[in-house]
Amino acid sequence: MTAAQRHAAAADTVFDGAAVHRDCAVVIEGGDIVALLPRRQLPPGMPVRDLPDGAWLAPGFIDVQVNGGGDVLFNDTPTPEGLATIVAAHRRFGTTALLPTLISDTTEKMRAASAAVDTAMAREPGVLGIHFEGPFLSPERAGVHDPTMLRAPTGDDIEIVMAPRRGVTLATLAPERVPAGFIARLAGAGVRIALGHSMASYEQTRAAIAEGLTGFTHLFNAMPPLLSREPGPIAAALETPGLFYGLIVDGEHVAPAMLRLALRGVGQPMLVTDAMPPVGGTGASFMLGGKEILVHDGRCATADGTLSGAALDMASAVRNSVRLLGLDLPDALRLATAAPAAFLGLGHRLGHLAPGHRANMVALDPTEIRVLSTWVAGEEFTDPGQRD
Repeated sequence: MTAAQRHAAAADTVFDGAAVHRDCAVVIEGGDIVALLPRRQLPPGMPVRDLPDGAWLAPGFIDVQVNGGGDVLFNDTPTPEGLATIVAAHRRFGTTALLPTLISDTTEKMRAASAAVDTAMAREPGVLGIHFEGPFLSPERAGVHDPTMLRAPTGDDIEIVMAPRRGVTLATLAPERVPAGFIARLAGAGVRIALGHSMASYEQTRAAIAEGLTGFTHLFNAMPPLLSREPGPIAAALETPGLFYGLIVDGEHVAPAMLRLALRGVGQPMLVTDAMPPVGGTGASFMLGGKEILVHDGRCATADGTLSGAALDMASAVRNSVRLLGLDLPDALRLATAAPAAFLGLGHRLGHLAPGHRANMVALDPTEIRVLSTWVAGEEFTDPGQRD
């Protein structure tokens, strides 16, 4: 079968990103989807990948916050080869597209990471762009970010963040730590802006939204809590249509009751992993900003207990959304597919199984929410360990 030959993947259940179809097939040509058809309507002789009985076929997961994977930290290995390892590690868990995330670092490291992403995107459809998480953050909410790396925007920093590149640029910043008009300047250059690691007040958050802020990085974490007379950024996120907020559903970062509250907001929740090197790797610890991060029972933390990203994969985030938050499977899948695609402005190409969309897909056992196989741009991967 040539790459351009039409072929299909068929399943008892297909979730297209919005609706559920029974006994359906996705027809692929090259790297794109050309049709969704009832299985019985497939042309005779077309090659068909029939999934096991009961399996679901869904859009591939999209993760906008991936610090590492496969025992690689992007900050330490800002190279195309490092990105290839990270992408492969997450693909095993259904993530077919992601934003490599650079934690606050030097201008030189930002430049190297940007160049690595541009090179990787030419050959790796799983890389969508870059997420700069910092360095324009609040020292009071630094979390595991190295305080010595936090700074006001310099001319070089701005040049790197605003540089034209192949894919999406997402910048996480603290609105109170950047000059007036800075967010509008980034937004005008096409950069997507999220609030994170911030001490912003409700009023400062509303002003940032007016300038072009559209996202919130790991809502609830590294920001002021929701209080009766100081609603802060969380209230602004939950009350504003059109805003997107990432949720880390690992049972560690945020209590399930608070996550269920976020699901009832009028903004748009989406799943993120905030993944660190242990995802898809074997290490029991890693170094970050000169500190050893220990991994125990799925929790990444410093010796003093400070959470340091997550050992969370996207399949587990979907599974936890069903088991901890009470979502049905289609709604949980939507948080990992259509929602992040819309946040990145890529809903016309990703996050759905529909004609004209990239053929990024994941096959799942719906009972255990276990990944059986993935497709990236029409190419199927069944990595060792994927069926464990």
